[in-house]
Formats: sequence, structure tokens, C-alpha cells
Amino acid sequence: MINEIIRLIKHEADAIQNIPVSDQYEKAIRLIETQVHQKNGKLVASGMGKAGQIALNIATTFSSTGTPAVFLHPSDAQHGDLGVIQPNDVLLLISNSGKTREILELVDLADNLYPNLPIIVITGNPEGELCKTADATLFTGNPAEVCTLGLTPSTSTTTMTVIGDILVVLMMKKIGFSNADYAKRHHGGYLGDKSRRQARQQE
Repeated sequence: MINEIIRLIKHEADAIQNIPVSDQYEKAIRLIETQVHQKNGKLVASGMGKAGQIALNIATTFSSTGTPAVFLHPSDAQHGDLGVIQPNDVLLLISNSGKTREILELVDLADNLYPNLPIIVITGNPEGELCKTADATLFTGNPAEVCTLGLTPSTSTTTMTVIGDILVVLMMKKIGFSNADYAKRHHGGYLGDKSRRQARQQE
């Protein structure tokens, strides 16, 4: 079992190391900075199933680090929650296949509400239908799933999470997000206490 665990970890690590790096990251950061920090919009993240859980995590991490963001479930969007979208927002859509029906429908619904909202896509299929609507496409590298069946979202969601972390950290640096800024948004718990201590040390 130990050898199997080592093999699985290596599989995941290799997938992360093989995430393609391109100027699409710069485009994505510029879009987020323009819409959220210059036009006072927000980032609206969405995905279906496991990709949706990753989108939720990315949205909450952005919010805690100075970039207002929300998660919009693509199915709930069809039943009124689409109203959370505003004209200066930027969409971050996650779909491993690049053709998730609910996400494609969300694109149409959002465009009907506010035409030409900028779209960032995280996907394992840069040739998918979703990417035709994207202003920036971040490719996971389409790694093989570590799942024994090759089906369960596992390695693909690992790479999606890493790409989300990269965007968050790049944006924190872009806006000069500080310990004091973090402490204002994270009052409770260990991290709140740590951020306040670090902020005092920097005074």
C-alpha cells in the first residue's frame, strides 16, 4: 500500500507540474483587476458538480484576499439567482469537458442579462464549446484522473484548484494586499489572530 500511495502522490504532483503556463494568466488577471478593482464589480465563479465545488472554494478565497467574489450555481441561476450578476462583473467558469450543458446555458443567460461580460474559463479542453466564448482560457493540461476507473474528478480538480490558487496569489500581489487588509476580513480564529500579529509587526 505504501508504494501505491507514493505512486498516487506522484501522479497528482506530475499533473500540477505539467499545467501549461501562458499569457492567458496575464489576461485573466487584467480582466479581474479591471472589472473588480477599477469598475467595482465582482468575480462570479460557477461550475457544475465537482467543478462547482472548486469554483466555490476559489470564490471564497478571492473574497478573503481582497477581491469580492461569489459562487453562482448554474442550475439555481435558471431559477432567479442569475440576478446576482451585475454589469461590471467578470465570470470565472470551470468545466473540465469544456461543454457542460448548464455552464453553456449560464453563458447565454448572463449575456441576455448583460451582454459581453468578460469570461475566464478553466478547462481540460481548450477546444470545447465554452472556450469559444472566453476572453481568457486557462488549460489544466487535461491530466488522466488518478481514479482507478479514470472517471471520478480527482486529478482534474487538483489542477483546477492549483490554477485558482495561482490567480488568487497573483491578484493579491497586484493589489498589494497586506496583513492588515487580511485581518479586516478575517476577524475570528487562528488566521485572524495571526494576521493581526503580523500586521502589528509590520507597523
